[in-house]
Amino acid sequence: MLQFEELRLRLLQSEKPLSDLADALGLDKMRDELAEIEAKTAENGFWDDIKGSQVVLKRQSTLKNRITSYEKLKQDYDDALVMIELANEEEDESLFEECEQSVTDFENTLESMTLSTLLSGEYDSKNAILTFHAGAGGTEAQDWAQMLFRMYCRWGERHGYKVSTLDYLDGDEAGIKSASILIEGENAYGYMKSETGIHRLVRVSPFDSEGRRHTSFASVEVMPEIDDTIEVEIAPEDIKMDVYRSSGAGGQKVNKTSSAVRLTHIPTGIVVACQVERSQHQNREVAMRMLKSKLVEIKEREHLDKISDIKGDQKEIGWGSQIRSYVFMPYQLVKDNRTGFESGNITAVMDGDIDGFINAYLKSESLKNV
Repeated sequence: MLQFEELRLRLLQSEKPLSDLADALGLDKMRDELAEIEAKTAENGFWDDIKGSQVVLKRQSTLKNRITSYEKLKQDYDDALVMIELANEEEDESLFEECEQSVTDFENTLESMTLSTLLSGEYDSKNAILTFHAGAGGTEAQDWAQMLFRMYCRWGERHGYKVSTLDYLDGDEAGIKSASILIEGENAYGYMKSETGIHRLVRVSPFDSEGRRHTSFASVEVMPEIDDTIEVEIAPEDIKMDVYRSSGAGGQKVNKTSSAVRLTHIPTGIVVACQVERSQHQNREVAMRMLKSKLVEIKEREHLDKISDIKGDQKEIGWGSQIRSYVFMPYQLVKDNRTGFESGNITAVMDGDIDGFINAYLKSESLKNV
């Protein structure tokens, strides 16, 4: 049948890109490296170095996940092809919609995995720390910051990442003044780094009794989580620590003592905070990781040789220029100012469907480097 034959030819067009993806991923090299690691973990004395063994096991897990993802994609291709051919032989038109959906799903996953090969930066594979700040405008801006907070939490959940709150400061009447979340999973930072900047909202404010249209701004800062495998030297005398009572998300238990920690990096003015852990010591550890991550992100972005080269007040880093507009009224449209990519499905975008914007950014950045 013609429709099945056209669908089969459409799928066959992805055969070479699928093969090219294996080469781009270095699939054979990954399999060889995984075999070497598995042999190493079986050696006597492997567990004597706990810290070193954890690094090896983390690499082993990463390789397994990448190989498994490609093998599943290859199996999806084979399954879709067989299903189309069988449906065509039996001339069963009722299976066309299912076959077409399987091809579409395969194509989307292939594109996503192909784009992931562009994430070759030093920290792209790391977890991501996102920090949200409401702009000027009081309750309206604070509500917008909370909407962004939810959007990125939903994006992380959609992709199977673990999302946890690090800091959360309630707004005066609604929303949040600021918040930080950790998105844990492979390439989280590589995908999320495109989201750094100012996000603009245009809508009829639910807080305006006269129903007027308002424009609000909130900023999103994104930095890679720096783990113990990366050395970052910060002089103790360069850090000022303040403690205070936790508030906002986290429940009553965190409010009984002054366990929340705020760290200020004196030379740059960078401030980070954590309040969601149960003890002051734990909150300080998380805040220190956030501070190191922020300093490394600035160092990389500004192409500095070392952390100590970061000078001046950096409190406004991350605000930059407006990167995206979200218009709820008088029409519905989300448009990225850098790539021109847009979506008219506001509901889906605010529910975390932002892959189109991320992929468009990655493509545009790859073209700059050609």
